[in-house]
Amino acid sequence: MKPVAVLIHVPDVQLGLKWYQKAFPMASVCYLEEFDFTVLSIDGFSLEIVQADEKVSAGKCGSVLYWSFKNLNDALAHFNKLGARLYRGPLMIENGLAMCQVEDPFGNLIGLRGKLNSTY
Repeated sequence: MKPVAVLIHVPDVQLGLKWYQKAFPMASVCYLEEFDFTVLSIDGFSLEIVQADEKVSAGKCGSVLYWSFKNLNDALAHFNKLGARLYRGPLMIENGLAMCQVEDPFGNLIGLRGKLNSTY
């Protein structure tokens, strides 16, 4: 068993797709015609940008998916350039790594982990 997808709830799906394509440029775009739905795929893992609604809103709701990067400073700079803001951290964790959270323009949190090469 392994994780296969994460749903990211946003108030505007097209705007969300555009932002997440820039945030994760390594993702390939996969349009599912029969469902009129676009998925961003990263090595078999799907980022599914979906419409926020009354059952699941956009924003900080408790779960945060962490992404691994070789250089946390570079990752932070990339997300900041796209309009994400540092929400929490960076905090030092095991094996010389650090972790932090950034908030996307829709209020969702994205976790980042990696080597922190200097003070952020």
